[in-house]
Order: sequence, then structure tokens, then C-alpha cells
Amino acid sequence: MIDRLDHINIRTSQLDVMVEWYGRVLDMHPGPRPDFPFPGAWIYGGGQALVHLVGVDAEPGSDPDDLKLEHGAFQAKGLAEFVAKLRDLGEKMELVQVPTFPIIQVNIWDPDGNHLHIDFHNEPMPET
Repeated sequence: MIDRLDHINIRTSQLDVMVEWYGRVLDMHPGPRPDFPFPGAWIYGGGQALVHLVGVDAEPGSDPDDLKLEHGAFQAKGLAEFVAKLRDLGEKMELVQVPTFPIIQVNIWDPDGNHLHIDFHNEPMPET
């Protein structure tokens, strides 16, 4: 019954850096957010708040019970252009052809080290 991602929630001690990175690398930008009693930002793509950032004082993730995020995935179009952009920005990436499915994953990591993959369906693997 679930057919697409609603949002991922990431706890971070570097809120401003994360907002800037999502804008620069993924062209996702902050938008309206409820008036919660804690710092944060909702990052929008395609008119939807896809990433909910929560500002925290201490670096999360040092304890197994204090998770940031294992990974999140987004579906996109324009694989060749996206890979070229990442190369121009000097971003680390790994390209993976999903076995037996027509999906290429572009694996990237945000400034907090959270693993994201951007999935491109039915697009050819870009030249290396």
C-alpha cells in the first residue's frame, strides 16, 4: 500500500550547513514548517517537505540508541545531468546498477555522513 517516500527525519548538530548542502547539491530548499518548540527546517523538493531536519546540541549517532539515519532514498530523473553536477561540486558518489531491475542508484552522503541514494529508473549508466 505504500507507494512513495513521504519524508525522512534527520537529527543534526549543524542545521545551517545541512540546509545549505541540500539546496546546493539536491536543489531542495527550506519551506513552511510547523511552529515546533525546537529548532529545525523542512526541506522541500517537488512541492513536498521530503527532509525534516531537527537541530540538536550534541552530535547524534555516537550511541546506537541515538540514530541520525541509516539511509533515505529519493526517485529522480536526469541521471547524466545529476552525475555531472556532483562531479562539478566535487561530491563523493557511488553509482550502482541494481541487479535485475532497471534502476541506477547514485549513493551520496550529506555533511553529517547520512547515506542517501537517488534512484533513476530506466536511464542508462553514465560514462565514467
